[in-house]
Amino acid sequence: MEIALQEAVKAEKEGEVPVGAVLVKDGRLIASAHNRNIFLSDPTAHAEILALREGARRLGNYRLEGAVLYVTKEPCLMCLGAMIHARIKKLVFGAEDPKSGAFSAFSVDLSRANHMIEVVSGIMAEESANILKKFFRARR
Repeated sequence: MEIALQEAVKAEKEGEVPVGAVLVKDGRLIASAHNRNIFLSDPTAHAEILALREGARRLGNYRLEGAVLYVTKEPCLMCLGAMIHARIKKLVFGAEDPKSGAFSAFSVDLSRANHMIEVVSGIMAEESANILKKFFRARR
């Protein structure tokens, strides 16, 4: 999660919403990324999506079975859907997102999905939330 937070800081410095993601498989860092929606002019360029894309490219397989994705903020529905399709083993996230988070805002129930993902929330939540709060305070 420390590396994901470093990625979030990179996003903030680039004027992007400060979210970072890290993909780990078999204890090895496979990919790290941060939000790049503005830079890439791409609404799908969330940190999670970029990390999944890079991880799939590096491993030569879109199925990322056994991988763990660490994210500083609760993922949106799009990102959660990509994680399910990628077949990641576990999602670990920090801050909740009550406005657009898949679990907080939309109450997603993974028990009906075609692939189960273990979800752990609240890891380094305060640090993750503080980066986001600072960013949005400066924007207002």
